[in-house]
Amino acid sequence: MPPNGSPRVALITGESRGIGRSIALGLAADGCDVAVNYRRDEVAAAETVAAIELMGHRAVAFRASVDVAADAEGLADAVLADFGAVDILVANAGIASRGHTVVDTDLAEVDRLMRTHAYSAFLLCKAFVPSMRDRPRGDVVFISSVAARLLAPRSVPYNMAKVALAALAMTLAKEERDAGIHVNVVAPGLVATEMGRRLVKGAMGVDDIGSLDAGSPSGRVCRLEDIADVVRFLVSPASSYVTGQTVT
Repeated sequence: MPPNGSPRVALITGESRGIGRSIALGLAADGCDVAVNYRRDEVAAAETVAAIELMGHRAVAFRASVDVAADAEGLADAVLADFGAVDILVANAGIASRGHTVVDTDLAEVDRLMRTHAYSAFLLCKAFVPSMRDRPRGDVVFISSVAARLLAPRSVPYNMAKVALAALAMTLAKEERDAGIHVNVVAPGLVATEMGRRLVKGAMGVDDIGSLDAGSPSGRVCRLEDIADVVRFLVSPASSYVTGQTVT
């Protein structure tokens, strides 16, 4: 919490399910009020809001397609009007690519993934970062992927989008350091989410993602709480000297 004792306010995009929901609940457990952004699943967003309220913290759901400039700006207007400030922005919205080679990939798919991953984060930073400069501390965390480093075949739209996201993050970290805004990236590998399960089924024919535990770091596939815990550290007082970093 800030020195005056009021809760910090967190906005996590794509937080009605999966990684986003886990981060939202983790930050609420650490004392944050939470703005819940969703694009389609109103029921899941309402469930996330209810779970945060049961923890004794404020939560409100806001519908917005954050890859659309007008929606991102409208989201910022609505959240700032309701909560008064945003101290923590977690850009988490993401989708998978279809697994085609470069020459078989449609430009429309590249555009869709760039918009979902990179353009949305860019628009959110433009909308929220200026107001963070007046806060005791600001935090921007981008949820990326080891894909930005591995650059595996048959995933060029996803690879391009995540590399662009990393470029945005590292540029922003340098620009906003003097304003007290910390900017960091969390880059997991395979995660036990709905998207992760679809990915291993489509790419490897694996029905049970748990069967990949033995070949994974630490003997298990990454879990939702593993990512949430890293985000919780990055926005905490324990990371007061950490910015411009990628945690893989």
